[in-house]
Amino acid sequence: MSFTLHGLGVSKGIAIGPVHILRPQLEITESTVSEELIPVEIARFKAALEQTSRDLLRIRDQIPLIYPIRDAMPGNTAAEIASFIDPHILMLEDSMLAQVPIELMRSQRCNAEWALKLQRDRLVGVFEAIDDPYLQARKNDVDQVISRLQACLAKQAQPDQHLDDNPVLLAGSIVLADDLTPADTALMPHQGIRGFITEHGGTNSHTAIVARSLGIPAIVGVRHARRYIRSDDILVIDGHRNVILVNPDHRSLRFYRVLQNEKRLFRNSLNRLKEAPAITRDGYTISLQANIEFPADMSAVKRAGAEGIGLYRTEFLYMHREQQPPPDEEEHYRAYTRIIRSVNGPVTIRTLDLGADKQVEGITHKKGGPNVINPALGLRAVRLCLKDLRLFKPQLRAILRASALGPVRVMIPMISGLQEFFQVQTLINDIKQELQHEGLPFDPNLPIGAMVEIPSVAICTDLFMPYVDFLSIGTNDLIQYTLAIDRGDDEVSYLYNPLHPAVLRLLKLIISTADKAGKPVSMCGEMAGESRYVRLLLGMGLRHFSVNSESLLEVKQIIRHSEVRKLTPLADQVLHAVNGHEIDALMKQINAH
Repeated sequence: MSFTLHGLGVSKGIAIGPVHILRPQLEITESTVSEELIPVEIARFKAALEQTSRDLLRIRDQIPLIYPIRDAMPGNTAAEIASFIDPHILMLEDSMLAQVPIELMRSQRCNAEWALKLQRDRLVGVFEAIDDPYLQARKNDVDQVISRLQACLAKQAQPDQHLDDNPVLLAGSIVLADDLTPADTALMPHQGIRGFITEHGGTNSHTAIVARSLGIPAIVGVRHARRYIRSDDILVIDGHRNVILVNPDHRSLRFYRVLQNEKRLFRNSLNRLKEAPAITRDGYTISLQANIEFPADMSAVKRAGAEGIGLYRTEFLYMHREQQPPPDEEEHYRAYTRIIRSVNGPVTIRTLDLGADKQVEGITHKKGGPNVINPALGLRAVRLCLKDLRLFKPQLRAILRASALGPVRVMIPMISGLQEFFQVQTLINDIKQELQHEGLPFDPNLPIGAMVEIPSVAICTDLFMPYVDFLSIGTNDLIQYTLAIDRGDDEVSYLYNPLHPAVLRLLKLIISTADKAGKPVSMCGEMAGESRYVRLLLGMGLRHFSVNSESLLEVKQIIRHSEVRKLTPLADQVLHAVNGHEIDALMKQINAH
């Protein structure tokens, strides 16, 4: 019988093949251990740590052999893929996994498996309390490492649970699992696996990022998939539509094979655009840069041929630190140096944007502190930084020092008025004097820009023009603040509409004002990378786009097939439309050109 399942498509593409089902995670039970046997449990646990570390090191060392330098994958992708395994190895050395379970064994007189489960639940709970998809996804790393540890403790060789130990020939199959590690995923092309499905996981997990980097079609978050899929089923994964077709009939199978070939040809055609300029048919040159979360994203940036980094989010430096202090100046500097040296083009570094849905214990809130009713409107981003210069000053010093290595711009988030911007300018000028006194090099003309995320700044764009070097529109927050809706709230998220007349008029105001003042304005929010909106934005006058690497080449293709002189009057009509039906009709005309 044919039926469909749905999940989160984390890596586009279509895969067709028989399913290979990995066994679910082990069932962990609690056992009371006598005092004299506690050392035995501790020894078992330490042996599992050592064995798991050896296994991950072996897989990491295999990656360059599987993906040699001259492999079809561009750039130094093998090294970047291997780097996703390093955090798992480091987690095994961290006291939170290497020491705390031992303390629990002693204090609660429990078996190693149960102590590890207790610590797993505690760590995962920390990440689940963070209402941010990217940061929540880090809980998957905890689960994946602990899953391997539990397997070692159970003295299982892990058949049907981890791909590196599986003796079954997997070529041509689609893997179905509870979850997969980056190490599992990195081995898939070598093993001939066509795609994978997991019951858990998210779009921003390291496993998802590796899948996108390797071009493996994948759908995650398909809850209870193993209840419905059997080991002899044939599957179709449609990563574009987030659909899994189980046991398709001949007609459906033929349709997907044709579609798979068309997608392959389309992807190949996009790859040929890597070195092509982003110029419209009527000669407008468009700047097309990439958004990144952390240094490992650079492999995808290189593959897309981005002209630089239009948004480098730095929050990852502050996460997963447990009891450790915030990053110091040198840690910031090393991270920025790695990015600057691996990209040909400018790097726009956004200063710390913690708060709201990105909470960190001890930084954005204190234990026992007052409850914040609406953190999205509270102490976050530049407000937090200006209140606690111990956080802000090391980052600004590192950015200024890094600016001596290549073209760098600093971008300030969550600005609501000029006074905040002036405060940042004054602080940067003070730091320049410090660095000069210390004999440390920096770019004295470091460009300083503001993110336009709050309607107050959009409305007063003209007041900012004499003081900023550039603007960048963060549509994600600008839309939710303009429409007074929480985009993370399922009850009202349907109101999140980039085509709302108020949003479009604010965007036009920002773009037009900056253009008249001769100041560059880019868009780094999700709207810039949505193919449906690219031509509208071109017609509204946007000339600088910063998008995620996976969307960049498709956005470039749309730009190269567009004529601004035809789009401008249509965009003007959209701005004067009075209802959604009229806007939708005009959008069809815009995207038909």
